[in-house]
Amino acid sequence: MPGNVTRASAALLALGALAYTAWVLEAVLRTGLDPVRTYVSELAASDQPFGTFFRATDLVSGALVLAGAVLGWAGTWRRGTRGIGHRGTRGSGQPWAPEAGPAGKSWAVRPPASEAAGPGTPDAGPVRRRVREPWSVLGWGALALFGAATVADSRLPLSCAATTDPACAAREAAGLVPATHTAHAVSSGLAMTGALLALVALTVAARRYGRGRPLARTGPVVVALELAATVWTLAAVAAFEAGKGTWALGAGQRLQVLLVAVWLAVLAYSLTTSRPAPEEER
Repeated sequence: MPGNVTRASAALLALGALAYTAWVLEAVLRTGLDPVRTYVSELAASDQPFGTFFRATDLVSGALVLAGAVLGWAGTWRRGTRGIGHRGTRGSGQPWAPEAGPAGKSWAVRPPASEAAGPGTPDAGPVRRRVREPWSVLGWGALALFGAATVADSRLPLSCAATTDPACAAREAAGLVPATHTAHAVSSGLAMTGALLALVALTVAARRYGRGRPLARTGPVVVALELAATVWTLAAVAAFEAGKGTWALGAGQRLQVLLVAVWLAVLAYSLTTSRPAPEEER
């Protein structure tokens, strides 16, 4: 990834991670919600005293992560070169034969034997081909989904906090709440799906392609913890909807989103310390 793009992506992701942890301010703000039992998104409900503030931080964090992911995705292009001495006409529409690059990756190209240049043919110089890294493409795309869905979350707030307000829970069970409750559930599900895919794919990419050492080292641990927190959260949601208590739903979900923020910070740091890809253009 070119240096300027890397730095811009890292800065956006770091700021996005910071904004995504704005919910920790509930420790000093009088929200009236129990962090062990309530959804994080209930802090941003329309009837909550600090709802506007938390919706704004969700919007900012989602937009920052989305922008950083788009830059990261754009930076997955890299160039490989065969070197001086291979001749041919670039852009001629003729097929090129892939050549194995470092660690078995196909990144360099050479013209087929049938196009070997004859005497007097000018040397075209290094022949290059743009290629992408599949795990990186998947990871950045998933991270963009997470950012976009988080933006949608901020625009589709809950109308009330069902985990602490029995009247709200009753209206929700009877289908008497605004449609934003259902839409919010969908956008939240998409956000967490994108986050999980991004955590796995970009961690695999860091290890497979030999770059982003901080993420390669710590990523697997964060992914394992994130999966455990997700299982906890899903089990707690199922228990709450079945009327069997909250099972510390709030604690599980807060751990889940905190780990996403930590991973984003590690990713941002890795982008600023990773070594460039072979023959990477700067």
